[in-house]
Amino acid sequence: MATLIPSLAIRPGSVNCGAKDPSKLAAATHYICGNKVARGLGKMDLERKLILGVVAHNGTRNCHWDINWKVSATSRVAIEETENKYSTTEIEELESRSTYRFLTEVGGQVKVIVGKKNKKYVVSIEVSSLQLYNGDNKLILSWGAFKSNSSSFINVDFQNSVPEVGSNTAEIPFIERSFGSFALKLEFEANHAPFYLSFLLKSTLDVDLSSSVIRSHRKTNFCVPVGFSRGYPAPLGLSFSSDGSPNFALFSRNAGGVVLCLYDGGTSDKPALEIDLDPYVNRTGDIWHASLESVGPFVSYGYRCKQANLQDNKEKSHTKHVILDPYAKLIRNSFSDDDGLKPQPCLGELQKEPDFNWNDDVHPYIPMEKLAVYRLNVTQFTKDASSQVASDVAGTFSGMMEKLHHFKDLGVNAVLLEPIFSFDEQKGPYFPFHFFSPMHIYGLSNGPVSTINSMKEMVKKLHTNGIEVLLEVMFTYTADSGALQGIDDSCYYHANRDTDSGTRNALNCNYAIVQQMIVDSLRYWVTEFHVDGFCFINASSLLRGFHGEYLSRPPLVETITFDPLLSKTKIIADFWDPQNMALNEIRFPHWKRWAEMNTKFCSDVRNFLRGEGLLSDLATRLCGSGDNFMDGRGPAFSFNFIAKNSGLPLVDLVSFSRSKKLASELSWNCGKEGRTDKTAVLERRLKQIRNFLFILYVSLGVPILNMGDECGISSGGSPAYGDRKSFNWNYVKTGFGVQTIQFISFLSSLRSRRRDLLQRRSFLEEENIDWYGSDLYPPRWDDPPSKFLAVRLKTENMEEQIEMSSDSSSSMRGDLFIAFNAADCPETVVLPPPPTGMAWRRLVDTALPFPGFFTADGEAIPEKESGLVAYEMESYSSVLFEASSTLDE
Repeated sequence: MATLIPSLAIRPGSVNCGAKDPSKLAAATHYICGNKVARGLGKMDLERKLILGVVAHNGTRNCHWDINWKVSATSRVAIEETENKYSTTEIEELESRSTYRFLTEVGGQVKVIVGKKNKKYVVSIEVSSLQLYNGDNKLILSWGAFKSNSSSFINVDFQNSVPEVGSNTAEIPFIERSFGSFALKLEFEANHAPFYLSFLLKSTLDVDLSSSVIRSHRKTNFCVPVGFSRGYPAPLGLSFSSDGSPNFALFSRNAGGVVLCLYDGGTSDKPALEIDLDPYVNRTGDIWHASLESVGPFVSYGYRCKQANLQDNKEKSHTKHVILDPYAKLIRNSFSDDDGLKPQPCLGELQKEPDFNWNDDVHPYIPMEKLAVYRLNVTQFTKDASSQVASDVAGTFSGMMEKLHHFKDLGVNAVLLEPIFSFDEQKGPYFPFHFFSPMHIYGLSNGPVSTINSMKEMVKKLHTNGIEVLLEVMFTYTADSGALQGIDDSCYYHANRDTDSGTRNALNCNYAIVQQMIVDSLRYWVTEFHVDGFCFINASSLLRGFHGEYLSRPPLVETITFDPLLSKTKIIADFWDPQNMALNEIRFPHWKRWAEMNTKFCSDVRNFLRGEGLLSDLATRLCGSGDNFMDGRGPAFSFNFIAKNSGLPLVDLVSFSRSKKLASELSWNCGKEGRTDKTAVLERRLKQIRNFLFILYVSLGVPILNMGDECGISSGGSPAYGDRKSFNWNYVKTGFGVQTIQFISFLSSLRSRRRDLLQRRSFLEEENIDWYGSDLYPPRWDDPPSKFLAVRLKTENMEEQIEMSSDSSSSMRGDLFIAFNAADCPETVVLPPPPTGMAWRRLVDTALPFPGFFTADGEAIPEKESGLVAYEMESYSSVLFEASSTLDE
């Protein structure tokens, strides 16, 4: 049992004093005679001072709180007769004053000022415009106090005397300053806070002990916080003022009450203190808020929401749970639950975010058409022992930085990280329970501060090396528990979450408060972590309304599009649904800002290389998918991929295809299922892998390489996300790994060197593209069995290049001729005549052995007598020729 205050032994959890109805307070233990105080009931030494103590009952009478609270109408209240005084000057001199105003049910006004002076809390209560029945009526304050339960008052006791049975309030007379105007002052020792002062007004005659009770205009007790203030409704979450005082703000429209739970540094998993927020004082609109003077002995916090619309209708169970603040920036690891319920994931840390030196950090701001992206999982990238990374660094942001050279070897200039938000470790990173904190396992010590600093160091170092950081984000689903459940399910989650979505944790993204949370989260990662862009997983669900209907103009998507803080941030829509493991393609409203993961590129290229696709489909993908992006965007908005972290990895695409569960993968095993030692099959697979990579990099759009595909890491033929293997760094050193990484590096350099044709923000003009069959005739577009396609990409402004080359040592960049043969037989391709003064040079032939299947300098191809060049292409191969000046030979 943790100790809150030196003189206060607290039992963790709610204080239970019998849950007495505030409207049935015990009879007064003293009465008022004019402006003099006299004892009315019971016997007591009139020379003793009236000191109020507190007794907390928890079902037994053996637990007493021995707090000496002094309550005074002057400097202090004494039983001996004394004249009451009230000084407005003293009130004005109070520190940290908070003012609360109420209306009474009979028309008067109540003004309460809470402040601090000489390490004591002073509560000034002024009543004005209160019309009593006649001049003989006196006004009495009947008050009580509570901490964690507004329906259970702390019983009052008299020091050195026996308390009256059933007494749970004290009564103090007001000073009548003028007709209808009354005032008094109470004082409390500072170390007894925080607590609520709850009071009623009583109007009574000197000659009659009967009284009439005056409540607030809401027919409730008046209630003000002491030792903490009402706080502010913005910003949401935990924030600190300039003097270090913490402010708490939580949204919950339908909660019947909100309890702020504070934890000290003890070993107990129960709150050291709970503060039941008053809905009149600590609520503005749908925001519950409070502010403490200081953090004090507390180290973490959470909330309990009472009578909220709970997702699973288990109100009794969930209201016992302490809920993580959705806006917490620092969160602690999980704690257990003694009631046998599922433990809650984390608590918010009661401290400021760590400072970080971002000096000299500059966003690379790489144009989208020049991006080359590498997708990875932070843990799996260096977790394997083969990474030779220290055990305390393996699988972390810091571990990633020790492999920075790998990104450079591949020629990538952006990394796309699988979701790093705090997530349910049982279900994986695509089911987060929090949107403002990186997962603790990515830090060096699993602590929030080290994790945040490690990520910032990673981003800064990547930026220094010209590499952008993009994050996959999941805002449409949460973890099944420990996320937003229990705060206000009817607002945060879809109304029909058990039908269309097939899940009970689908977020209502276009609801105002959820929309605000998502945008605030994106802003936070951009401003605090200098993230360069976001890829929105299951983006089709961002278009859904409250009842699951699709919106033509979804507020969230539009808000993200035009948010000024996100104006230079890359935003990408990915339609993969991790819940159903499916791609949900839909026409996405983009406002010329949103890029998209091009699933058609993936499926059309897979189909063509396994011999089942149409030539027109491949041609469309090579030229930037104009069917989807010729709507005011351009090819740079097409993020192309062959394999991703869900589904088969690249090496398995050419190794497995017979299983029924692989029907949607569009894979081909090249003649033998699974592992084999047949040379012909292995050679065919090698060519197909090269073909996939080649098409990925020569197509207009942004190429995305998936972690492990560069060195042949397999999932054993399983498309399940959970069966993906950690990166085995030994594979990088194999013959396959060496040649594939070098090939990818070459392709990256080629894209950069020929950015005029391969890295374009706009589509190529029709006159700059010529399509051919193998014999220079047009392709057989309408012939499904046709498996050969060639294209010539013509260089624009050739005249300008000729002038530049004559004035400098730079070489002219000529046309590109690219051909693909997906047939199982060789094909002789005739190349068109090159531009004047140029000759064709072969840069790539995926059928040749390593290291000759690609070359940066190019291999000259001899011409035939007719002046044309004919080239023999093997089955399942691709070739690339570049026209270069004959002066360079």
